[in-house]
Amino acid sequence: MSEWPFTPPIATMEARVSERWPRGSFAYEPKWDGFRVLAWSGPDSRLDSRNQKPLLRYFPELEPALDQLPGGTVVDGEVVVVYDDTTHFDALQMRIHPARSRITRLSEEVPAQLVAFDLLAAEGEDLRVRPLSVRRRRLEDLAAHLRPPWNLTPTTTDQSVARRWFDEYEAAGCDGVVAKRLEEEYVSGKRRMIKIKHRRHVDCVVGGYRVHKDGDKIGSILLGLYNSDGALHFIGHCSGFSNADRVQILELFESLRTPDSFDEQARAPGAVSRWSTEKSMQWTPVQPGVVVEVSYDQLQNDRFRHATRFHRWRPDKPARECTMDQLERPSGPGFSEVVTARSLRSDFT
Repeated sequence: MSEWPFTPPIATMEARVSERWPRGSFAYEPKWDGFRVLAWSGPDSRLDSRNQKPLLRYFPELEPALDQLPGGTVVDGEVVVVYDDTTHFDALQMRIHPARSRITRLSEEVPAQLVAFDLLAAEGEDLRVRPLSVRRRRLEDLAAHLRPPWNLTPTTTDQSVARRWFDEYEAAGCDGVVAKRLEEEYVSGKRRMIKIKHRRHVDCVVGGYRVHKDGDKIGSILLGLYNSDGALHFIGHCSGFSNADRVQILELFESLRTPDSFDEQARAPGAVSRWSTEKSMQWTPVQPGVVVEVSYDQLQNDRFRHATRFHRWRPDKPARECTMDQLERPSGPGFSEVVTARSLRSDFT
């Protein structure tokens, strides 16, 4: 019989996105680019996603980490895959696969790690009604006794320090900063935290498009940048258009159709995956020449991690000037310098 003070699964407390820093009494933490999880101690240990789905079968190497937790303990955190001292979300996604043989192989080749940032229960005591300042102190006490693959995320109440982390920790795999109210309880399923994310602008060449599911308007435009060899490299997509604009944009690009655009030796739009359908992945090449200014929040290798935000068309800019050199490559400390399971103490506990 498990000793948790509440029954799993439960929803995690979430964050709303903001491009402005908050005012007031907040604790700031790096935002990690992994899978949000709740880790439940044994004997019936669990690893649940933010959608309350079981994940432990995909990360069998983390079961011994859950066994380190005292009975009746629940930790809020992130599963990450780290190599070259930075997190890699693509490698993490590869773990969600039906083939047990593949999961076993990947768990041995690049084992996952856990980053802890909140404590919901400790040895049977429900901490959700306690303020963050208390939960963090209890988490630090727990983390002092945990071994790898456990890591403890840093935290600070000094916004100037957090702003420095916002820039410096991106190289370790952080895609922003999370702000949490110091005296707030843990509220499951509510967006009570604030997520501050990067937003950078870049001019891209439109190399293709996908038709909307309705069939009579644009679904998304496919974006490219020229690499050092002069090849057009597919880097992401943009789909944030009004319904009225979508019809006109489709008419424009239908007139620019061509047999080829992106260079397959660089990077071209992908094939069907288990997260997509054949129809949703069909795309039409267009003659490279139309330039668009978009903004993005994060790079993953040589592509945009998420959909971009449309800003304006750039008829004044030659397509060949849209090169990979525009992209900002983060520099700073690696993952191992940012987190530790033993020695980090907050400045408010």
